[in-house]
Amino acid sequence: PLLRVAYFDLGPERPGRLLIVIHHLAVDGVSWRILLEDLQAVYRQISRGEGVRPRVPGRGLPPKTTSFQRWARRLAEYAQTETVRKELPYWLSVSQSEIVRLPVDYPDGENTEGSARTVTVSLSAEETQALLGEVPAAYRTEINDVLLAALAQAFARWTGSQALLVELEGHGREDILEDVDLSRTVGWFTTAFPVRLDLKGADGPGETLKTVKEQLRQVPHRGIGYGLLRYLCKDEEIARPLQASPRPEVGFNYLGQLDQVLPEESPFGPAQESRGPDRSPRGRRSHLLDISGSIVGGRLRVEWIYSENLYRRTTVERLAQNFAEALRAIIAHCQSPEAGGVTPSDFPLASLDQKKLNKLLARMDKGKVKI
Repeated sequence: PLLRVAYFDLGPERPGRLLIVIHHLAVDGVSWRILLEDLQAVYRQISRGEGVRPRVPGRGLPPKTTSFQRWARRLAEYAQTETVRKELPYWLSVSQSEIVRLPVDYPDGENTEGSARTVTVSLSAEETQALLGEVPAAYRTEINDVLLAALAQAFARWTGSQALLVELEGHGREDILEDVDLSRTVGWFTTAFPVRLDLKGADGPGETLKTVKEQLRQVPHRGIGYGLLRYLCKDEEIARPLQASPRPEVGFNYLGQLDQVLPEESPFGPAQESRGPDRSPRGRRSHLLDISGSIVGGRLRVEWIYSENLYRRTTVERLAQNFAEALRAIIAHCQSPEAGGVTPSDFPLASLDQKKLNKLLARMDKGKVKI
């Protein structure tokens, strides 16, 4: 079964519980937001005695958008185009780059779901507010830039290598097809793609942040082309080398501000009870370390998931704390008076590298260049 819904009536003195279970094959994070918005709308219609009005203009549910089936067919066609093929050199350079393998405490252990354990680190509400409000303004960054900069620093301190290969996840609803609208389409669109973070030459929090920002901006079309070339391209000469490339040992996914999934005026609220395990304990984990970040209750929470068959808990706790320290150092730097600057990706039409941009900015400061 792909979907089950159960309602728990806890009596007149306690609010009920609604459990919705949907297989990941049929739903992703964005889909949950769509489904919950529709559920709230229908709930309010029934509460007002109106009955369900799914298609009444201005009062019912918004119209549906492109079907998952049509999107899949269009995506398969797009995967054969020259536009996607041009991305191959980039993805080969990333997936086949030389990377130091992660150290393991117990090399003979099995990386099973049943052995998965979690270490969690959090920022305070004040630190989280600074991360969301003050940090982006310093170097024109997004939150992923900041989190991954701290992540790369933590791993460099652990492994001794300045380069880290990490698998990132994206929502996958990229604006690449003119006749496709996925704004209200329910399904699993998630993209997964490798990114190489290299801190060589980056000295201090500011330089690290700018370096990671530029490396992330080089990813074409937010990574969707990697999966298209590896799994959907019919040219085996293109797909085969990507399929033969090793998968990153680290997975990272920032889930966003989960506080915003349900608005304050919503008749629903998140339940505090455990939903139970998401995966079979007999399943094999796809990474040595999975890092998942989200903002809940106004605070950033970052979960580090590992196998106790492979790592001591103290090893992962130390790594997670190094990440939190690096993140706090970046926040403190971005709040300082000397922080700030632009990078080449801020001027995509100028064709400048960082050295040329710095020289141009220096001349502007001396009044030799006017804009």
